[in-house]
Amino acid sequence: MPSSRIDKDFSRLIELIYRGALEQQPWQSALPALREAMDAQVVSLVLRPPTADDQGVILNSVRPDPSRNDGDASLADPNDWEASAYREQFFSLDPFVNLPPDKVIALEDILPDKELLNSDYYLHYLKPIGLFRILGVDTVEPGGMLARLRFSRRASEARFRARERTLLDLLAPHLRLAIEIYAKLNRMTSERDVYAGAVNQLSVASIILDERGRLLTTNAVGRALLDQGEGLSLREGRLHIEGRDIDKELQQALATIIKAQQQGETSLVRALRVPRPGGRSDLGLVIRPVPTSQWSEGQSSPSAAVFVSDPDLQESTSGQILGELFDLTPAEANLATLLARGLSLAEVSSAQNISQHTARAQLKSIFAKTGVSRQAELVRLVLKSVASLG
Repeated sequence: MPSSRIDKDFSRLIELIYRGALEQQPWQSALPALREAMDAQVVSLVLRPPTADDQGVILNSVRPDPSRNDGDASLADPNDWEASAYREQFFSLDPFVNLPPDKVIALEDILPDKELLNSDYYLHYLKPIGLFRILGVDTVEPGGMLARLRFSRRASEARFRARERTLLDLLAPHLRLAIEIYAKLNRMTSERDVYAGAVNQLSVASIILDERGRLLTTNAVGRALLDQGEGLSLREGRLHIEGRDIDKELQQALATIIKAQQQGETSLVRALRVPRPGGRSDLGLVIRPVPTSQWSEGQSSPSAAVFVSDPDLQESTSGQILGELFDLTPAEANLATLLARGLSLAEVSSAQNISQHTARAQLKSIFAKTGVSRQAELVRLVLKSVASLG
């Protein structure tokens, strides 16, 4: 196709629509450009429609006021009256909702001007903000996320013409795909945060390395261990262990796992014990490959995961959650937690300032409620329960 036939403005709009799914403030670049291309006073993207119990997510871009030094590169304040009033009061009056998916429709197509002028929606919402003409399209991604794109003009301005309708019709499929990308990224981010939070609660450090053995990311526990530099540290972005021999084992294990990843071969999980000075407990390391897809590229992609356990970190079992799981009283839950931390029954009695007779009575009650009969079984039950994620 000759370059002269390529519409650069249209290509730029498409680029911004897709980029919007990746921006920290979604579609902060696309909405002002779309508003300008459609010659609209306001463009709104509703990512989650408001309900009686939910204010939803509404992004607005308003035409700059020539009398003010307003830029047009950012979105309007979500607390502006136009957005906040719609979310809090007028969404239930809006007649321009639930459009057929991917079909471009103007407000006058479904509500004649005369009826609109007499409606509460116009009198109490559109009229105070000076809007009258609305053109829009709804789109739904496969996961169920609904997005509503709306362009509005003032009453003194012309209706949206065939040109604007055609442009929006051409953009709608790209918006739908961009919304799908945005929704998938959000779901993946939420899942990642849940899993990362669980690993943090378990006091396990996770360190992710790329194909060159360089650090890509780590969780809060891992960052604390690396900052301490006691046994485990970073040198020029690479993971190192104090001590030539043990560090050589680490580097060989990482090289073996990463090479197997690059060649599509199955590699074994490796484990190492890292000694630390000052009488501190040894760290336990497990090194395993990061699963990749057939089309994954090695450059700057996760290749190896290093999980580190620090026995000196106090476990975070929640007494409240433990009590809810096994119907324990607060005193019983606290006793079970202390036993799981390695204290003897006598040490628990002393720490809690109770007699050993009382402690034994509480332990007997715990056994009855949890279905175990030995202290070792109780410790294992507590440590393997979900109470540490509470």
